[in-house]
Amino acid sequence: MKVKIKKWNAVATWRWDIPEDDVCGICQVHFDGTCPACKYPGDDCSLLSGKCGHNFHMHCILEWIKQDSAKGQCPMCRQKFEWVDQPNEDVEGQSAPDQDSA
Repeated sequence: MKVKIKKWNAVATWRWDIPEDDVCGICQVHFDGTCPACKYPGDDCSLLSGKCGHNFHMHCILEWIKQDSAKGQCPMCRQKFEWVDQPNEDVEGQSAPDQDSA
């Protein structure tokens, strides 16, 4: 008996390489979801990791850092927030924002 496949629809899934129970410390949305500024998860709603070990949605931490009351500190531990350089973060010519520009 032979089976002939007439149509095949492939489906792909992705996950961030972080513990499954992690949520953004600012918006409290799971990292597989989107921050309040985004409609779709993925490249437009990437994660930024701090040297302190805390992760945030890119839009959330950038808005946080802009606030005068934040004083450039991590919202979780209040250490100076510094990005962790991620290898292969360059997606279609876009890379993580420069710390000095925030």
